[in-house]
Amino acid sequence: MRALFATDLSAASEAAIQNETSLETLQQIGVDTIDLVTVVPSNVHAGMPGMDLEGRRERALDRYQSVMEDAGFEVDTHVVRGTPHRRINGIAGTIGADLTVVGSRGKSPLENRVIGSTARNLSRTTVVPLLITRIERETAEPEVRREQLFQRMLYATDFSENAERAFEAFSTLRHATESARLVHVESPKDAGATGDEGDDPATRLEELTAQLEEWDIETEIDVRQGDPADEILAAEDEFDATTTLLGSRGRSRLRRLLLGSVSETVIARAAGNVYLVPPSRSA
Repeated sequence: MRALFATDLSAASEAAIQNETSLETLQQIGVDTIDLVTVVPSNVHAGMPGMDLEGRRERALDRYQSVMEDAGFEVDTHVVRGTPHRRINGIAGTIGADLTVVGSRGKSPLENRVIGSTARNLSRTTVVPLLITRIERETAEPEVRREQLFQRMLYATDFSENAERAFEAFSTLRHATESARLVHVESPKDAGATGDEGDDPATRLEELTAQLEEWDIETEIDVRQGDPADEILAAEDEFDATTTLLGSRGRSRLRRLLLGSVSETVIARAAGNVYLVPPSRSA
């Protein structure tokens, strides 16, 4: 598997890249090649006062590359200019990445629905599965908050086609997963829309549970009522999930750029990591 690591050379990015446990977890799911990419925004120029951009990029990428090669990965580096999320998506598609990884400090102390602009834009437009690793806030030397990335998985589903596609990620993630909680949230707007008549959510979740238990993943189901985003976040907290797995689009017919509000809210407010699976490219 090939993973693309996006870095802005910040302390948060460095924490995600240099965390040994997280790197070992990626190896567990089959990642053996990593592409490091840093994007220089178009409005930033090397000649700007006080900015040794070229030297800083080279030193940081050399250091990151050494860490990852020492951990056993094959590593390529990319330094490009442009709009970060567009260039990252473009490289991911060009190299055939199986996964994009980006670090985010998550909740802003000023506005709890704000996440880093690159992570937010990637979550709206990603062409491959996206892992947003949650980094500690308000510390000079931040760490990954849930370094055992896929150990305890919370899977949220509305039984849509894209949610089913997200569930398929377990075929790879299972090599690093010990337990999982499968959650479906019923809301007034969803009444009668979850499946065939008489096919209740608990039954459908039990069917998914059978698959995970074949892989020796301890699994439980959770059917809740209320606001989907709020209930998913509550389930994450109760289960102490290391990562929440969900699709980037449910039953909405809006184009992918307009990410469903549930996914975007979860990404912004989750305490742990989020693994987001986009629709297939042919969708």
